[in-house]
Amino acid sequence: MARIGNENGELTMSMGCGKLHLINAALPLTDERTLFELIAEDGRWTQIRPQTGYLEAGPDYAAVSQAAADSFREDKRFALDLEGRQMLPGLVDAHMHLDKAYSLPKVGNRSGTLLEAIRNYKEAAPGFTKEEIKARIRKAALKAVSYGTTAIRTHLDFNLGAGAKIAFDTVHAALEAKEELKGIVDLQLFPMCPYNGAVPDRGEVEEALKLGMTGIGGAPHLSETPERDIDRIFELAARYGVPIDLHTDESDDPGKRTVSYIADKTVEYGYQGKVTVDHLCALSAMEDREADGLIRKMADAGLFAVTLPPVNMYLQGRGDRGLIRRGTTRVRELIAAGVPLASASDNIQDPFHPFGCGDLLQIGLITAYAAHMGSPAELRHILRMLTDIPARILGLERYGIAAGNPADFVVLGSRSVDELFAEPPADRLVYKHGRWLHVSLLQRSGFDY
Repeated sequence: MARIGNENGELTMSMGCGKLHLINAALPLTDERTLFELIAEDGRWTQIRPQTGYLEAGPDYAAVSQAAADSFREDKRFALDLEGRQMLPGLVDAHMHLDKAYSLPKVGNRSGTLLEAIRNYKEAAPGFTKEEIKARIRKAALKAVSYGTTAIRTHLDFNLGAGAKIAFDTVHAALEAKEELKGIVDLQLFPMCPYNGAVPDRGEVEEALKLGMTGIGGAPHLSETPERDIDRIFELAARYGVPIDLHTDESDDPGKRTVSYIADKTVEYGYQGKVTVDHLCALSAMEDREADGLIRKMADAGLFAVTLPPVNMYLQGRGDRGLIRRGTTRVRELIAAGVPLASASDNIQDPFHPFGCGDLLQIGLITAYAAHMGSPAELRHILRMLTDIPARILGLERYGIAAGNPADFVVLGSRSVDELFAEPPADRLVYKHGRWLHVSLLQRSGFDY
């Protein structure tokens, strides 16, 4: 059995198996008070049983602490003692830019601002080949898989200003990468619609949808004609029956409030549960009463939302002096209002964000810092912002560790949720479609603790 992928995006497929038997698994999203025994056959869970105590592993079970990563390939490890490790359904990244990932060496950003990042990438885009874009998508997606992510929604640059060929090179690169990665990671593709009134005059967005794009993306708050652009996006989405996912009010300007118009159109089109708004930085820049009213409107309209703390902390507040705004939206207020809110990676090593590696657990930790969420209940909610909630946003069916669902999960080398965040584990075991996709085990030596 061979693992898939490496940091260069090289791909080999692992062999499938018939039966998987796990004992002493901790399922923090199910019940933290007990350990579980789990059985999967042909890639689906058949039994999820709470244990009455810690089970002693027989000779047929491999203890993860004593196994080496290579043994999962050589011995086909399908009977495992997880020894109390935390097990989550495959992580879900609701907002990435896989096509831009790792482009930083070619596209810099001297000011560190959002507007320069947009301008520089737009200017550089004609110099990228389709194969180069596809290689970046594959590399970033496989890197995310190595950390436990098995489903990703990626926004795609759709630079019609540079010509249709440039825009469709990215579309075709993404479609080819999606096909190549089938069975390893589920990709959803959302092209970023042109703005400033360009959408109503062009048929390229419709062509992209016909080719197989999942939905429609965009950033209407950057437009000189935001309401006109939003109208066209909803008209197209409704015509093709696809979801909408928009960069929304990613600005320090409290006057940016396109989310209000998006909520109105969502209700008008009966699109509740099919519209996602991302970033929402302006909510944190405005007065409490105004923000509270918009958040209530979002909840009433059935909007989904995604926060991107690392990238917004890096990009926003660049013009401030003294007490500098950090850009992260009102995470706690959105949660309290009942808005389904996920946290996601956004950009990886590109002009928008020079850091990042696709590790959603790292994103969860930064979310905890940015939103002042550190209590046991809050940390467990953050786990849901990386699993259940983004799965709902992506519309994933039969998601989660339950009988009848696909066996799609990650095992993390921690013995509690608190430890997951306090000491993010290097150990990750990722399983999907009846095979181990990635196994990394830290071989400890020295102190026994």
